[in-house]
Amino acid sequence: MTFASAEFFVLFFITAALLLLLQRVLPLGERARQTGSHVILLAASYIFYGWWDARFCALLLGVTLVSFVTAAPKDPMRLAASRAALAVGVGTPLLVLGVFKYYDFFVESFCQAFHIANHAALNLILPVGISFYTFQALSYTIDVYQGKLGKEKSFLKYALYIGFFPQLVAGPIVKAADFLPQLKEERRITLKRAEQGVQIFAFGMFKKLVLADNLSPFVDAVFRTPGIYHWSTVLLAVISYGIQIYMDFSGYSDMAIGCAGCLGYDLNRNFNLPYISQNVSEFWKRWHISLSGWLQQYLYIPLGGNRKGTVRTYVNLMLTMLLGGLWHGANWTFVLWGGLHGAALCIHKCFLRLAGGGRRKDRERRDKKAFPAALCCIILTDLFVLFCWIFFRAESVSQAAAVIGVLAHFGDGIVHMYSWSLAAIVLLAAATAATYVRSARRKERTVQGFYPVLPLNRYWALVLFFLEIGLIVGLAYVQGNPFIYFQF
Repeated sequence: MTFASAEFFVLFFITAALLLLLQRVLPLGERARQTGSHVILLAASYIFYGWWDARFCALLLGVTLVSFVTAAPKDPMRLAASRAALAVGVGTPLLVLGVFKYYDFFVESFCQAFHIANHAALNLILPVGISFYTFQALSYTIDVYQGKLGKEKSFLKYALYIGFFPQLVAGPIVKAADFLPQLKEERRITLKRAEQGVQIFAFGMFKKLVLADNLSPFVDAVFRTPGIYHWSTVLLAVISYGIQIYMDFSGYSDMAIGCAGCLGYDLNRNFNLPYISQNVSEFWKRWHISLSGWLQQYLYIPLGGNRKGTVRTYVNLMLTMLLGGLWHGANWTFVLWGGLHGAALCIHKCFLRLAGGGRRKDRERRDKKAFPAALCCIILTDLFVLFCWIFFRAESVSQAAAVIGVLAHFGDGIVHMYSWSLAAIVLLAAATAATYVRSARRKERTVQGFYPVLPLNRYWALVLFFLEIGLIVGLAYVQGNPFIYFQF
């Protein structure tokens, strides 16, 4: 079941109707309404998740149960027991993730390296969203142990935090400190929230169905056999993939945020105009914000962050990005992708250090930078990011090398200026320019993305909204593609 399927809309409307019945019609007390709402949402979440394969629900429930039971604050009087509980609470989700996602990859890599026949592969089906809900379970267990968060007493609320269906399979990665407090309040469906949520959902659907999905056939064809295409076509395909993955993943995040908003819950934004970044560090503050924040808090800082000297800082950055790359998929292409970004982050930090600047000076320097210089930095950053996307998209290192080889040698072949690619580039540039104009009018210090939420009680707003819906219906890619991040 995906957000763009008829089954999802049926499930969503039934869920919303039951919530409205509970919240507006039945004569119940506040506590009973809260509990009933949580039961309805949890049931909807497990139906949504089990639609792919009912067995996945058992795995989700198992991870949820183990992390709920073992989470406990650090007790100096029973330090050994506290550490043992932490080890189980952290180790179990990691073991589940490792077995289902990485076991076959490492076994196959080992066998290939030593030319051994591979008889140990498990060939397990990768459960959808396993990387996301295991990270949420890990963050809760660690936060409780460190005393940053109180242990949740209600298993129902905790299970809903882990399994909340709008963000269950592809994020954003939600921290317990942001979501569990919402479950202690009476969250109701309101007309204002529904009006905003529906528009954000439609905005994400336009990104996914109209832009990302219509770019996918061209990108797939070029990456499948890059050697038969002209270098300009291959370059256009690389740019198209950069737009495709952005529209696909940010589109899912928007749909998740809009869906949750309709139901009365708030999810943090996951993207903020990443392609206007002037350096790689800024890119990771604007791209997949929930993941980059998670990696910083639960991996980079525990490794020592920048507190243990210059060399250790660079080592920590590289380890964080290499593991971040591996998190995306069990393939050496993802490791290379993460390694390239890690090296770029080290180079940028080294440049700031040599220039005698820190975060504050870098921010001041960035604010004073003239437009031509800023545009040059944006272009250079985007070129690097697009180069890295080659490894992310390629199915193997050899395929990535083939794409790079065509570009490096200005290879000749079929020229195909795909119309959807050109349209997507123009549309993204126009939307970015409009955002700059809006920020300038509001005198914002930094450019911030926004959702085009309109007041639907006005005629012109309704016309624009239904025009968007018409474009989705008329231009959606009819064959449909799963969300890219479902595989992670």
